[in-house]
Amino acid sequence: QVQVVESGGGLVQPGGSLRLSCVASGSIFSIYAMDWYRQAPGKQRELVASVSSGGSTNYEDFVKGRFTISRDNAKNTVYLYMSSLKPEDTAVYYCYGRHGYSGYWGQGTQVTVSS
Repeated sequence: QVQVVESGGGLVQPGGSLRLSCVASGSIFSIYAMDWYRQAPGKQRELVASVSSGGSTNYEDFVKGRFTISRDNAKNTVYLYMSSLKPEDTAVYYCYGRHGYSGYWGQGTQVTVSS
């Protein structure tokens, strides 16, 4: 069983930055692709960014140029660095680890962008 735990959320002003962390334990972290999703109130959960087991990254258009996903296999951790934050980035951010047919969600961390 893989456990996924996010941290780093909080309140930030528009234009500010924040770094989320996600630690995965219980398996070989390096073989997992890792995703960041988010869910705003009243909206469906949506993919934000992904990093493959090999380190390749992919971003949704609405965060390209503002967010950076990275992973540190030695620390079993994936990061999401968010800059130029907008009020519409307000959401609960979730980490998702997947390998083959298996996938594991974290409990989420709240990000609020407001002045």
